[in-house]
Amino acid sequence: MFDARLRPLINPPLNAAGRALARSGISANTLTLAGLAPALAAGFAIAHQHYLAALALIALNRLIDGLDGAVARARGATDWGGYLDILADYVFYLSVPLGFAFAAPGNAIPALVLVASFTLTAVSFLAFAALAAKRGQTDSGHGRKSFLYSTGLAEGAETIAVFIAMCLWPAAFAWLCWGFAALCGLTVIQRSVRARHTFG
Repeated sequence: MFDARLRPLINPPLNAAGRALARSGISANTLTLAGLAPALAAGFAIAHQHYLAALALIALNRLIDGLDGAVARARGATDWGGYLDILADYVFYLSVPLGFAFAAPGNAIPALVLVASFTLTAVSFLAFAALAAKRGQTDSGHGRKSFLYSTGLAEGAETIAVFIAMCLWPAAFAWLCWGFAALCGLTVIQRSVRARHTFG
């Protein structure tokens, strides 16, 4: 819900850094693949209850994720890069709740519910994008992307905020899971209503 509003603030410094990285010869796909390391390491750190280390790894992953898009804008985006980017995003989104599931037995059910809600939001997001592509629709609110990014209550910024809260207050993990899973459910309903009006 806040992603499009944050773009005007974060894109200028990211684009400047992306142009510098592109001039140095670093590719967007290299950055995307490099971002997998802190994503998986964050889950590993959480599983061993090193929550502050996980917080730093989450921040690093999100910085790399922003930079790979900036490099792609500087060098020219590709369909393969767009595919790789969304795949890497979901590796990150799943790594964090899975880490919490391993950290404590009581976290398993809330983590499973959160992962299920992420699955539904991913399906609604990608299905909407696929159908919009058939109609040649684009969305400038999220910047230039490989495919349309449909808005919703639970987007990237909200997910990162919840992950940060989980690392700062791990004892509240279950409550944060239930609350954010509910928000994801509302997002799926929201996208479904929009899809009905757009494609119906």
